[in-house]
Amino acid sequence: MPLPPVETVNAILSELRVPELPYPVGKPSADQVTDWQPLLAACWAAQDDRRVSDVVRGIDTTWSVQQVNAAYLADRIMDVFLRSSGLHPTLLQRLARLRFLLAWRLGGRSNSGFDPQLIQWLDSFADWRGWSDSGGRSSRALLDQMDELKLQVAACFDHGDLGPLAAFSLRWHEDAARRQQHSERLHQRLAETEQGAARQRRAEHTARAAVGRSLEGRSLPRAVSRFLLDHWQPLLRQIAWREGTLGENWRHAMRLLEWIVWTGDPELSDQNRERLYQVGEQLVDRIADVWQRVYSEAPGHELTAGLEAVVVDKLRGGSPETQRADRGRDRLDYDLRWLTPADVQPEILASVQGQWFVEGEGHDEQRRFLLALLEESGEVLWTNGYGVRMGVMPWEQFDASLKRGDIRPLPALTGFGSVAEDTLKALLKVVESQRLKRQQAAQAARDRAEKLRQDQEAARLEAEEQRRLAAELEASRLAEEKQRQEKAAAVLLAEDLRRRELKAMEQVDGLKLGGWIALTRQSGTDEAAEFRLKLAVRINASRKLVFVDRLGLNRTELQVSELVTEIVTGRARMLGGTAEFDETLSRVVGRIRVGR
Repeated sequence: MPLPPVETVNAILSELRVPELPYPVGKPSADQVTDWQPLLAACWAAQDDRRVSDVVRGIDTTWSVQQVNAAYLADRIMDVFLRSSGLHPTLLQRLARLRFLLAWRLGGRSNSGFDPQLIQWLDSFADWRGWSDSGGRSSRALLDQMDELKLQVAACFDHGDLGPLAAFSLRWHEDAARRQQHSERLHQRLAETEQGAARQRRAEHTARAAVGRSLEGRSLPRAVSRFLLDHWQPLLRQIAWREGTLGENWRHAMRLLEWIVWTGDPELSDQNRERLYQVGEQLVDRIADVWQRVYSEAPGHELTAGLEAVVVDKLRGGSPETQRADRGRDRLDYDLRWLTPADVQPEILASVQGQWFVEGEGHDEQRRFLLALLEESGEVLWTNGYGVRMGVMPWEQFDASLKRGDIRPLPALTGFGSVAEDTLKALLKVVESQRLKRQQAAQAARDRAEKLRQDQEAARLEAEEQRRLAAELEASRLAEEKQRQEKAAAVLLAEDLRRRELKAMEQVDGLKLGGWIALTRQSGTDEAAEFRLKLAVRINASRKLVFVDRLGLNRTELQVSELVTEIVTGRARMLGGTAEFDETLSRVVGRIRVGR
């Protein structure tokens, strides 16, 4: 199997997040991370069966993300390997503890992925898929090697590398090659030996079954029973061993077996005396003929004497004493299936031959290798897979046990490399899914932040709009208030103007001839100058007033309304009555003259 890419392993170790695992808060520095090599070495030395994640979770310290994920990855791969490898549970329990070594290698600061020698060595356990904890020599040999593995892995922890395990793996593969060659030779030799034994076993059991079936329920003279058991059964065995059960000798021997039983049993032969004479006259001669063909020599007289005496006695009308032939010390243990051997279809045989089968459950299960079908006996030959015979089983019994589920085929072994590859592919999909979710979460966060910014901007703009509207409302209110005040002021001004106009009108109406006013006018230098004028003429018809200066010159004409306007605007003012003004004017002029 190609090694998993280092990038894939590193991506899983750095990015995977599994709920409830003790990941560090933030990103701890190298000095803050706990060195877990002593802890894992101690767990291996104690042959701890706990998961690495449980060990790490149970210690309150700071672990790096790579260490936590390395523990999870080692547990995940080993757990899948335990479920799917097909190895014996006792062996798997030993191998599962390598999770501590695997976690240590994956969680190192200079991780380089999976070690090829470790994967190759674990994959080599395909050769041990049929191993059972049977207590035999091959079973103990593997357990001894596993004890050696414990020491070598401990040395790896001490040295800080996999050098001791690499040396152990090299010796392991060399031993496996020698064991494979030796097993092939043993299997070949065992198959040849068992085929010969099966032929003998078939001859023995077929002869016993043939004689046993003939004697079942029959009452025969003692001499007839002894002849069948002591002489005819060995002859049938010899025929079956040498020729099988399809030849002429077997057919004649079986026919004679029926005649012997028929002749000896009074319930059969006494009912047909005529046939008894025919059979009795030829029986001994025919027995001798078959015997001659099988053993190449005539039977001795003493061999057939007892049988011949019974036949003669019956031919003379006698009734020899009989007894049940299937009882007492003459009873045979036999199995009739040997007379009708199983007919195994080639395609069915091909599907089971050379395959492993398992019986039992858990640590008590036993595994057996179906080396071959012994065609002579119709039995399957079991071995331990390494050339050691584990017995035979009739095909019918094997087929029935297989259908009941008492014996079941051992599933194909799944190598550690395949388990690691499939597990990494599955976890990489999880990492990619988590990465996508994190990207989606980050994008969602950015979207929320952007939406928050937009909401804040919208709120700010809305607040500004509210402030603007409020300012506009306030400005409008102030403008309305100002307008109201201006209107009110205008009303007041208008009222004041009317009052001043009325007052001015009263003053103008009260102005007598000779009365003086002060009138402000622009001079040639654009400066305002006040001129004093005296009312000289009042023309009531046209409401015109004629004013002159104190010398009676510079005549100025003003309408009454114009003068009122001038007074209201402050450009004209009344100077008082005529006498008072003249007196004042005289005093001023007098002082001027004195001063000169």
